[in-house]
Amino acid sequence: MMLRNVTLSAEVTLIARARDKAAARQSSLNVEFRKWLVSFTAEQDTKAVDHFRGVMAKLGHVEAGQTFTRDEMNQR
Repeated sequence: MMLRNVTLSAEVTLIARARDKAAARQSSLNVEFRKWLVSFTAEQDTKAVDHFRGVMAKLGHVEAGQTFTRDEMNQR
């Protein structure tokens, strides 16, 4: 796993509270941020999939009216 440094800015008191909370979990702010980043990106993926499924369900009744050949589908 290749790691890249990220620079963020936040209020000093917020950073101190976050460090204290991470320490209480016997962790570090870096580890907790990585966990959050995994969770955050997974949540976005789930929302995108749910949105796609919703759109496809709404379009389920649409029919082209005929069957197209491969060449017909690729015509521009």
